[in-house]
Amino acid sequence: MKIAVTGKGGVGKTTFAATLARMYASEGKKVLAADVDPDANLGLALGFTEEQLDEIIPITKQRKLIQERTGADEFNQIYSLTPKVDDIPDKFAKEVNGVKLLLLGTVDTAGRGCVCPEHVLLKRLIRHLVLKSDDVVILDMEAGLEHLARGTTSGMDQFIVVIEPGARSVQTYRNVKRLAMQLGVKQVNVVANKIRSEQDEEFIRSRIPEEDLLGFIHYNTEIMDADQAGCAPYDYSAKLQDEIRIIKSKIDRIEKNMEA
Repeated sequence: MKIAVTGKGGVGKTTFAATLARMYASEGKKVLAADVDPDANLGLALGFTEEQLDEIIPITKQRKLIQERTGADEFNQIYSLTPKVDDIPDKFAKEVNGVKLLLLGTVDTAGRGCVCPEHVLLKRLIRHLVLKSDDVVILDMEAGLEHLARGTTSGMDQFIVVIEPGARSVQTYRNVKRLAMQLGVKQVNVVANKIRSEQDEEFIRSRIPEEDLLGFIHYNTEIMDADQAGCAPYDYSAKLQDEIRIIKSKIDRIEKNMEA
């Protein structure tokens, strides 16, 4: 199963992605959680300490690795478009609570376009994770639509758009669905987060097709408490676990139907 979790900034993508990864790991599944967000917080949400994360360098920032695999350096801008990536997850992923974390990072393309050695390596690595890995792969994507415009996540089984009860979030979902379809990703679903009331639920139901809506995560101060305590939300809030477990059951049913 290969899932990309996306949405606009601040909606709770990382909390959802990390908790979902922990749930699959608790079932004994091999889980690889890849952080593709430049503001990388997935490790903390999984249960790593800040000190442990300080020791991890994102793949796209590892100049020596990029040079070795692509052949590009400051003197040579001719590089391989098919770098070797199959050994990178085993060599560079770090594990906590049964989940392997791969810190991918993102590519600063300002003024350069998107064809650069870092992007080539990142795109090929994600494609390897999607097509070759036997793990449950959960990508915590950068906010916005840049990854879709670059085609980085083509081939995913499912896109899950985390939204909050607001017009801008709904617009992001619609844009993600449109672009994902263009990439050949037909399964685009929604998780509605930070729900405060029945009015919020009705707002979501009136704008998201029923077949796309996986469920609701209600406003929960325990998630903020977990962040302040430096703990994984999975370990801090039984309510969060209960709500995401319901959502997970729907994700699993969708996956089984896709395989049938």
